[in-house]
Amino acid sequence: MALEDVYQRNLHHRTHRAGWLRAAVLGANDGLVSTASLMIGVAAAGKTDFLLTAGLAGISAGAMSMAVGEYVSVRSQNDVEESDRLLEIEHLATDPEGELVELQHIYIERGLSPQLALTVAQEMHKKDPLAAHLRDELGQHPHTKARPVQAAIASALSFTAGGFIPFLGAFAPTLGAKAWSIVAFTVMGLVITGILSARTAGSKVLVPTLRVIIGGCLGMLITAGIGKIAHISGI
Repeated sequence: MALEDVYQRNLHHRTHRAGWLRAAVLGANDGLVSTASLMIGVAAAGKTDFLLTAGLAGISAGAMSMAVGEYVSVRSQNDVEESDRLLEIEHLATDPEGELVELQHIYIERGLSPQLALTVAQEMHKKDPLAAHLRDELGQHPHTKARPVQAAIASALSFTAGGFIPFLGAFAPTLGAKAWSIVAFTVMGLVITGILSARTAGSKVLVPTLRVIIGGCLGMLITAGIGKIAHISGI
């Protein structure tokens, strides 16, 4: 098989999407559930005058929170990877033979004979020992490297997009219609999010979509209950 064919086949794998896909799916799901839950809680508490304001505030605050949180989280992962890389450089400089043996044992554990594992390790050390250890010892791959800015942007945009779906329900004419519209729009959004995430990840559609729908509906139900209790208590 030609190298070009191998490259084209690798494009079908989804691993390179992991960095931004997780942030985008999480952002969209959080945007749907948190905005819908907030608005339903406000509606259940009888505070209909603040419904639009609460929705917009929830979307804005949630998007910024998701972006900052995702950036800090992914950046921390980058810092750990960079620390491991520097440590590996130090080990290769001070004990190259020990690192060679370590790489050999890794290949033995993966099924190669001791002699073949040693040969492979030696060849790897001749070409790029640091890359070999980062990949085979620490599991660091360029195509799965965490990208904090990309993750933060994907998270904020997807949260905003998800949040505006239940927000549309606030324009219904009556309180009951507002609540049911928010729920209906949110469930439709959860279905779309579940299907898109499953398709993008290359997995089956039914189970991931049901998981997203059930989790979102549970969040709305709990928040509606809290809002109702607040309304009855006169809070």
